[in-house]
Amino acid sequence: MTKAFPHLRSAGALAPCLLASLAQNAHAEGFVDDASVTLGLRNLYFNRDFRQPGAAQSRQEEWAQGFVLQANSGYTAGVLGVGIDLIGQLGVKLDSSPARSGSGLLPRHSDGRAADEFSRLGLAPKLKWSKTELKVGELMPELPILLRNDGRLLPQTFQGGMLSSREVDGLNLQAGQMRSLSQRNSTNHEDLSVDGRGGVFADRFDYLGGEYRFNAERTQVGLWQARLEDVYQQRYYSVSHKQKVGEWTLSANAGLFTTREDGSAKLGDLDNQALTSFLSARRGGHTVGAGYQRMYGDNGMIYIAGTSTPLVNDIQVRNFTTAGERSWQARYDYDFVALGIPGLALMARYVSGDHAQVAGGGDGQAWERDLDITYVIQDGPLKNLGVRWRNAAVRSNHVADVDENRLILSYTLKLL
Repeated sequence: MTKAFPHLRSAGALAPCLLASLAQNAHAEGFVDDASVTLGLRNLYFNRDFRQPGAAQSRQEEWAQGFVLQANSGYTAGVLGVGIDLIGQLGVKLDSSPARSGSGLLPRHSDGRAADEFSRLGLAPKLKWSKTELKVGELMPELPILLRNDGRLLPQTFQGGMLSSREVDGLNLQAGQMRSLSQRNSTNHEDLSVDGRGGVFADRFDYLGGEYRFNAERTQVGLWQARLEDVYQQRYYSVSHKQKVGEWTLSANAGLFTTREDGSAKLGDLDNQALTSFLSARRGGHTVGAGYQRMYGDNGMIYIAGTSTPLVNDIQVRNFTTAGERSWQARYDYDFVALGIPGLALMARYVSGDHAQVAGGGDGQAWERDLDITYVIQDGPLKNLGVRWRNAAVRSNHVADVDENRLILSYTLKLL
């Protein structure tokens, strides 16, 4: 473990020095006045027990500590503002073994051993004109057609460029190009590929789209276009709405992905339409919801390897995106602030899927039940320390049966 901390110290020392150096050269108050430096701490214990007979691995069980340093400058004065963002990441093994590795928390060597530590450092220079911003370098996109994954120890990052514009009230326009990515348990930059389709890579992912909020920001519509060069092209249409009805707050959202092959079609002909929808009602501390998701076409959902999706049933273990699969969700949330316990929240959900196309032409069926309890300490010396327990169970006739537990401690230190 001691070997890992010099990486953290060097990254921590670099961030303020870099911001100060650029500020001196820029002669701009906004560059420093609007700057921030934070250190995010995440301690994660992961246990996945494979329950089906004859499983190749009986369980995955690892424990690790993650550090994410983020240093974001403001912008220099003038018509065109200049700034820079820095992200340094470090993961440290606390417990693992070759028989229990592979959880996704840590890199895994060829002999099955998890790495003792791994780290990476990335920069993203940025420009701003009016309400339009350009960033180039190490990025963490959170877009419906490219949603970085942060479900383990360290977040997945991408290398490329992102342009965003909010010149018109309510309208958020986005465009960009990604050339490579770093997975959440890796230090490497690697070419882009499709999840579940290893061996075919591309180094260019282009996207263009936007979202518009109106009706006093209660309603939003979105339209996105993306392509992984010579692999696939994709469109995403979305609509959402919130409405107060007496003491209730009602919400509804729906989205549709349409995907087909692109250019030289390195993966052959592709055909997928993915429908996602969710309805919810909130009153006091209670929220109840129901979702429906369905895969149409010859293929399952197509997306960049390792990323998440905005599909309603892309949840803790499974995402219910096999070709032909249809799935339903029932969900309940409770915020204990209604009982005078701020910071404590509960979520329970159940998803059932069927009609998945499996080898031999059978009807693939699966269900997943999730329970999530979170508490954030509200005051005292441990104020803002978050404690989260995530529990899941999956049973299926075509994917692995698992019982899973994750215990997560999180805390963010504001350094500047």
